[in-house]
Amino acid sequence: MEEADKLIEQGLLYDFYGGLLTKHQQKIYEEAVYENLSLSEIADLEQISRQAVSDLLHRTTTALQHYEAQLGLIRRFEQIRQLTAQLRDLASQELAPDRIRAGILQAADQIEQELR
Repeated sequence: MEEADKLIEQGLLYDFYGGLLTKHQQKIYEEAVYENLSLSEIADLEQISRQAVSDLLHRTTTALQHYEAQLGLIRRFEQIRQLTAQLRDLASQELAPDRIRAGILQAADQIEQELR
């Protein structure tokens, strides 16, 4: 996975599940991911060892990934976003009304499935 993709994934995980972390985990994670501080810089700021920062970041990342694996909110969000893009695309095309109606109904059915 490229660094940019990893950063996007970390941001999404935190956006969706960061509220489930302790304040301490949130602070360290934000310093590492959003402020791009090194382990040493975070260790100095928080007055803990570099190893403690590394361990906390690893546990936090694992927890965020576990939340997504169990709850799937990001996957569902992405699916619904794709379906709304499909609806916009249908609305902008000059298709026969029956084809537009069929496409809208299909997308609506898929959205309903995602929301169950």
